[in-house]
Amino acid sequence: METWLINKSIVVIGGTTGAGLSAAQAFVRNGANVVVVGRNPESCLMAELNLGSNARAKQGDATQSQTALDAIQLCIREFGSFDALYHAPEDHEEPSTDGPLHNLGLESWRKTLDQNLTSLMLANQAAVRTFMGMNKGGSIVNLSPDIASTESNLASHAGTTAKAAVIGFSKSIAATYAGHDIRINVISTDTSMPADLDGTAVYLLSDHARFTNGQVLVVDGGRSVLEEQY
Repeated sequence: METWLINKSIVVIGGTTGAGLSAAQAFVRNGANVVVVGRNPESCLMAELNLGSNARAKQGDATQSQTALDAIQLCIREFGSFDALYHAPEDHEEPSTDGPLHNLGLESWRKTLDQNLTSLMLANQAAVRTFMGMNKGGSIVNLSPDIASTESNLASHAGTTAKAAVIGFSKSIAATYAGHDIRINVISTDTSMPADLDGTAVYLLSDHARFTNGQVLVVDGGRSVLEEQY
């Protein structure tokens, strides 16, 4: 076991599937205690079994205001501390439909923003309030949502809006709460497999990144650089 996150207690929103679960596994391997949050009760059970004794799972809808706060309180009760938040967009069995603007419905627009942005705002708010209430610093990492292609290879307009908003929101609150020793950073990806993000997430939540704040780390295998050449 590595020890980059030894003695840290971390809440992972969207932590029972996909990138969130992969990150939670990496956190545990690096010595952390974790509370993972997901919508599906079966996924919560499987995640808790998979992660072992240093983990707890909490079922809940991250777009509801109480969910993240309940998970943070569970983390404090079970592990005696709350040190970091990792927010990953949760895999949904019925993802919101999106597409070119002329076909984009208002319900799909709202659903996409709720899933990717409202849930993030609520989780970040709960974390910041808890850190300030405990008079301690902490770290937040927000995973910027992956943008799937739609018909005619056009990007999802609502998804693209959410991706940009996550980055802008995170930078804004990073500036606001830096004086409280609260760090907020973003991992941005379009193409990586979930496990490819784990090392970056571990670093950003560790004390090795104590002077890293308000940054967007792009983990895409160099795709964004290559696309700029053509």
